[in-house]
Amino acid sequence: MIIYNVTSNIDKAVHDQWLVWIKEHIPQVLSTGCFTEAKLTKVLVEEDQGVTYSVQYRAKSREDLERYYSIYADALRNDALKHFSDKVLSFRTELEVIDEYSVTFD
Repeated sequence: MIIYNVTSNIDKAVHDQWLVWIKEHIPQVLSTGCFTEAKLTKVLVEEDQGVTYSVQYRAKSREDLERYYSIYADALRNDALKHFSDKVLSFRTELEVIDEYSVTFD
């Protein structure tokens, strides 16, 4: 399992627009078939200039992630640039899930 994490800092001037846009964008990314799920999270830090979010997409394999990069990534990234230009700064991280743990309560 691979987590493709996109962390974005959004200028406060476009924050509300971006939040609407990302909630439409995530289903578009999932519709590629390269990922099984996604989580939108807000990074809990106080910043003067913007608000930071992380979107974590889960891929079953490295091959699925590579397929996303080769076929879909450029067009989807360009859509963000078209809408928000330099008002959103993003960086991407790839993580490999080694093990998962959970707690169950009776």
